[in-house]
Amino acid sequence: MSREFEIRREVELPGTPEQLWDAVATGNGAAGWMFPTGEGAPTAVGEVWAGHTVTVFDPPRHIAVRAESDDFTNALDYQIEAAPGGAVLRYVHSGILTGDWDAQYDGASRHTDFYLHSLGEYLGHFAGRDPHYLGLDEVPGTTADVLARLGIDAQVGERTALGVVDYRDGTMVGVRSDDALVRVYGRDVWGWPVGVGVHSFAGPVDEAAWREKAAA
Repeated sequence: MSREFEIRREVELPGTPEQLWDAVATGNGAAGWMFPTGEGAPTAVGEVWAGHTVTVFDPPRHIAVRAESDDFTNALDYQIEAAPGGAVLRYVHSGILTGDWDAQYDGASRHTDFYLHSLGEYLGHFAGRDPHYLGLDEVPGTTADVLARLGIDAQVGERTALGVVDYRDGTMVGVRSDDALVRVYGRDVWGWPVGVGVHSFAGPVDEAAWREKAAA
């Protein structure tokens, strides 16, 4: 059954409002912390970008986009303000979910928290560096299996072979090295396949090597 949802967050982030705008309002910037959302960047209200229509365009302060069909609505709203030492992001994700509403809402909410944390890591450590993204969306096994294959057996602040664990919330786990962010999305908790995201800031990602590493 269809049902509306809304997820709101307000976070303080490192970097300038212009850097934050680039991270949320360009496809290349989004590849540094979430995934590539689209080619290039929108330039005006009414444009269709990344499958959404731009409804607000006021750089570097406010961008909003919306997509809808007969039984689907997805809207994203980013408001940016300068703050001492960085910027504040007021984020709203709203729309209509179908199917298992509770699982989808919980999944969207926890992904939001992880993505916004990754946004802070990107701005704080890699802003200005060209991102190269690899997304493995259906990694075999459970989250525990994938973490074991990748050698991630530490808590936040502790070091693994891949780098320092910077995020760990249930089945969502992040690792940061000097030139990459590695994200494990433990979606099996909702009955979905585990995902792994690799954001490299030192050149293209070796997809075959990562597939072997994550799925071996």
